[in-house]
Amino acid sequence: MKIAVISGRFGLSGVPLAQQRLAKAFSKRGHQVDLIYGAINSDSNLPNSNDMRIICLNKTRVIGMLAKLTIYMIKEKPNVIFSAGDHLNVVVLVAKILSFQSIKVSCSSRVTPYDTYKGKIFSKNWILKQISKILMNKADVLSCVSKEMVGQYQKLFKNSKHMHIYNPINLDEISVNAKEKNFHPEFCKHPDQKIIVAAGMLERWKGFHDLIDAFKIASRNSDLKLYILGEGSQRNFLLNQIKKQNLSRKVFLLGAVTNPIKYFSSCDLFVLSSYVEGMPNVLIEALACGCTVVSYDCETGPKEVLNKNNGYLCKTGNVIELAEKIKYGIENPISKDLARTSIESFYEENVVMKHLKSLNIQI
Repeated sequence: MKIAVISGRFGLSGVPLAQQRLAKAFSKRGHQVDLIYGAINSDSNLPNSNDMRIICLNKTRVIGMLAKLTIYMIKEKPNVIFSAGDHLNVVVLVAKILSFQSIKVSCSSRVTPYDTYKGKIFSKNWILKQISKILMNKADVLSCVSKEMVGQYQKLFKNSKHMHIYNPINLDEISVNAKEKNFHPEFCKHPDQKIIVAAGMLERWKGFHDLIDAFKIASRNSDLKLYILGEGSQRNFLLNQIKKQNLSRKVFLLGAVTNPIKYFSSCDLFVLSSYVEGMPNVLIEALACGCTVVSYDCETGPKEVLNKNNGYLCKTGNVIELAEKIKYGIENPISKDLARTSIESFYEENVVMKHLKSLNIQI
């Protein structure tokens, strides 16, 4: 079977990395796979693969991908297309119509529709919503990466047929990446020291400013270090916050890293401080590494994964509670085996099977 997996951009962030894992999963099972990106982020390089074809359309805007995707569908005639993100989903569905090809299309939504479609009448987001209403029935599958998001789409769109299909986790790949020991020069751990790791784009909605405040409280009279992986527009803001709170020897921004798994596997605690998520891939990866996890209970994602047995949730935006849960998590680590087995629904085999079943493809 010929499969195309499409993402708007490639970079070291959730959606393109999840699409890459999905493409690898199908390729590994003997399918002919094209992994297609609209553009490559300036801080990233196009990934290499001997098992699948990787295509860059060199279009920085999703709408700019329309013509090339239409030509691709006419020439290459894939059996199935997997796209991710509401803007891209619309473009892919329009391209399918223009190509006059019989292609099964699975469209995945990755962020809350309340953000994607918010806006006044005739705004860009309002127009996108109207177009989406018209095109939704052209998709063979509409999915979300969390159950809670499915409920949101059902509230926003009458007769929505969205279902939840998680992003896949490859445990073998995680095991290999966990063994790598070439760390950032600032990442070091002494025997009596506890390490906290967080990861994500350095943007306001990731809540790293809250995490730094909570860390200052939690680290009093404790030998803790915090390492934040990722890059973004808030780097200087966070560096100033770290400096003002005299945390320069305890809190480190390591920038974008190609292998966050080795950091997750080497830490004592992983913290997710996001104000909003679809389904945070880093949280699932951290659990797959056997991490003890503390997370804000943001609207979709974390509560679907964490419970009192495999992690610690706290109210979103409550810095004091976050600090308390960090201290408690350090003192009361979760069993590594329990953390890993609690995410079976995300295992690659289970996700691939659900995708194929949703498309009525014989396994």
